[in-house]
This record gives sequence, structure tokens and C-alpha cells, in this order.
Amino acid sequence: MKTLRHIMRHGFLFTLQRDTTVADACRMMAAHNVGIVAVLDGERLCGVFSERDVARRVVDRRLDPARTRLEEVMTSELVVADAEEDYQSAMNKMDQANIRHLPVISGDRLLSMLSIRDLMRVAIEERGAEIEYLKEYLYQVPPSVAR
Repeated sequence: MKTLRHIMRHGFLFTLQRDTTVADACRMMAAHNVGIVAVLDGERLCGVFSERDVARRVVDRRLDPARTRLEEVMTSELVVADAEEDYQSAMNKMDQANIRHLPVISGDRLLSMLSIRDLMRVAIEERGAEIEYLKEYLYQVPPSVAR
């Protein structure tokens, strides 16, 4: 079973410091077409800021995005996964917490951010391979003939 370390997309991690304004964060998210950024305090992960946070914690409260800092509106109660966890464990965590993005860490270090889409892609690939194996087993068709 694949671990998160094997699934991570290297270089696909967008981070901002906690004192960044919401307006600047939204511009960055729009420029990179991402729905979430990791919020850092120096090098340490201290939160995430998502499109959901914009709607619920900025717009709904009528805060000024140009004056509001991420540390005031970010999600700070984080659910994270270790890079050595298997993808099914990560999917279960996301399901239980009702989240769509999961920071991946190793020790204290933030490595990546995975979406539920990333994990579903792996699950679908594994199920496809399993189905092919079962077809070959049931019909006893050699792999070279089945393809």
C-alpha cells in the first residue's frame, strides 16, 4: 500500500507567514489556482487558510481583507498526517474531520499538502489493478493475453 511520501507532489506547497493579510493570501491562491495555503510562524506550521475560511471567517464577519491577518482567521486546530502513513489512513482522517486538504509532515517539518482528490486518484488506480488481477485469476487468462 502506498504511503503519503510516495503520493506527495513535490514543489506543490504554498506557504505564507501568519502576519500576511487575507487580501494578499487570496491573491496568491488565485494566482496559483489553489484553495488552501499553509500558514507558518517562521518555519513552523501553525495553521491553514482555505477558501472556506474566507467565506466563514472573513466575509461572514464583514472583516476587511486588506487589514485582517491570517493568524486572526486561519484554521489553527490542525489534522495532519505523517509522510509514512498509508493513504487509506489519511483518507479516514480527512473523512472523520470533514476536511478536503491534509498537511503532510515528517517530524516538525511540513513536506506537502494533499487533497482528497490526490488520495482518491491512488485509490482508483489500486482498485483498477485489483480488478485486473481478479479477472486474470477468475478466467485464468495469462496477463499477456488479457491486454
